[in-house]
Amino acid sequence: MSDPRPAPSTEPSPCQACGACCDYAPSWPRFSTESDEDLARIPAKLVAKDQSGMRCFENRCAALDGVIGARVACTIYDIRPDVCRACQPGDEACRIARDWHGLPRLA
Repeated sequence: MSDPRPAPSTEPSPCQACGACCDYAPSWPRFSTESDEDLARIPAKLVAKDQSGMRCFENRCAALDGVIGARVACTIYDIRPDVCRACQPGDEACRIARDWHGLPRLA
């Protein structure tokens, strides 16, 4: 009997060559629905002083590594905030951030 699940994609996520949503506005990487346990896993040096969300430098999330529009990675990907998980390639938040950076929209 064959496995009914689709095979995992070998294509890299378009997010790994973008990062626009992580470098758009310091109000975006906010905490909203995370549990206290989830928040405690995020390194304190990456949390905003008022603990409302991720620490940002200008508009850029402190957990983002790399060059916008070229190659990026979230240094806390497995424990990133819910708002980061909610942003999906090509959705409205993605389109807004890519437009702001002058990047083409995803299909």
